[in-house]
Amino acid sequence: MMSKNNTNGRNQFAMLTIDDLVPQDHLVRKIDAALDFEFIYPIVEATYSDLGRPSIDPVILIKLVFIQYLFGIRSMRQTIKEVDTNVAYRWFLGYSFEEKIPHFSTFGKNYVRRFRETTVFEDIFAYILEQAVKAGFVTEDNLYLDSTHIKANANKHKFTKEMTHDEAKAYQDELEDEINRQRIEAGKRPFTLDLEKEVKLKERKISKADPESGYYVKGEREKQFAYSAHTSCDDNGFILSTIITPGNIHDSQVAFQLVKQSKRLFPEINCVVADAGYKTPKFVHFLTHLNLRPCLPYSRPKGKKGLLSKNEFLYDEYFDCYICPQDQMLAFSTVTREGYREYKSNPKECVNCPLLNQCTISKNHQRVITRHVWGDLMDEVEHLRLTDLNKSIYKKRKQTIERIFADAKEKHGMRWTKYRGLEKVATHTMLVFAAMNLKKLATWLWKGKEPLFFCSKIRNEVDKKLFQARVTSLEQLLSTVCHYYQNNVKNKKELSITVIQIILSKLHSKC
Repeated sequence: MMSKNNTNGRNQFAMLTIDDLVPQDHLVRKIDAALDFEFIYPIVEATYSDLGRPSIDPVILIKLVFIQYLFGIRSMRQTIKEVDTNVAYRWFLGYSFEEKIPHFSTFGKNYVRRFRETTVFEDIFAYILEQAVKAGFVTEDNLYLDSTHIKANANKHKFTKEMTHDEAKAYQDELEDEINRQRIEAGKRPFTLDLEKEVKLKERKISKADPESGYYVKGEREKQFAYSAHTSCDDNGFILSTIITPGNIHDSQVAFQLVKQSKRLFPEINCVVADAGYKTPKFVHFLTHLNLRPCLPYSRPKGKKGLLSKNEFLYDEYFDCYICPQDQMLAFSTVTREGYREYKSNPKECVNCPLLNQCTISKNHQRVITRHVWGDLMDEVEHLRLTDLNKSIYKKRKQTIERIFADAKEKHGMRWTKYRGLEKVATHTMLVFAAMNLKKLATWLWKGKEPLFFCSKIRNEVDKKLFQARVTSLEQLLSTVCHYYQNNVKNKKELSITVIQIILSKLHSKC
């Protein structure tokens, strides 16, 4: 039977408080229980004057920003409208039913007059991350790197073309030293630094609306102006650091600074996990220099389609040469200025080769293969890629760094930005990531997930021991778990079901 709703409830009088109307499991309750926002005052104290009229509480300003980014509200104007009618938001701010919400321009004015060109938002991000570390949720074993594009607030059709200098390449001095060292060993003259060499200029498209954004094309995607958010995280998906650049800056160029930044905050990091975009000799050499284990994926060999790839030639490390599929030698020739060792075949042997048309199209019937001066390190990366440890670690990318970008774009409004200028976009991104860390921290504390850090560490410890062939029996496996448990867990609780499952799974598969 169809029924009709009675709308008389609109005029109902009730004796209740705002606290009665906010669900007990609402996110704002979890955040309020997890974090004391009193930490804001010492951070912003230097930006306020002792004179003048009393200002709006800075905690209110920061909480308004967190409401906007936590719930993916598109603007501060809309956020104020939502707060005006949303009881949970009023409760979070500490406002009564009758108190007037600040004007939407209040935060913008405070940003321009107080917070701009300060480290206020970086300090807030760092404090929230510090609370996650103290709670035991942040692991320091593996560092996951990646970047994502944030569409700029700029018309892709309105730009000017300008000749600009190429960006200085990272680790270039170390590479040039290695090139000259290997040239001297080969009996060749080292390259000299030509100070009078003409500086290379490159034509770039500069947006009229946002000149600091970068014009990029990725695959078959539409061309656009964008920014890149280069980000690192841990095994549990907590964001550790981020760097914002124009969208046309390659990932590997920023990776050096990103790793240094993360390593400075978390010195116990021992493995760096990244996609194929970071698989460059310079970056691998950089990681090796810091004693970090690279965890990088397979990358397809480059070359012309239809010709034999470099992988079909065998490198002989002892004689420093390549052997072709027809058992002919490609001898070392020289070291180029770009940092590659060239190996060339004998044209007299190649001219009658049955695979000549599949091997080279050069007029002199000679195949040339290049190998980077740090090629030995790249070979070691391939060796590590095939180990069980690296395979298990690399699989976590999809549930860590990739999930962070997916959530940031789908739930927190980071698919595009309405701000213009590198500084404003960096602030916007920093606050989004701070909100995401805060949300995860509050949710996990609310659920009482204290053993999660321990389980993750136990899993990593057991994986390492198994990889090093140090655990071969049940007794050794239990000893490894209990030893780590006694030394690292402050609250001596019983082993959780998760830990027992880890032990049983490892025992079944390895012991």
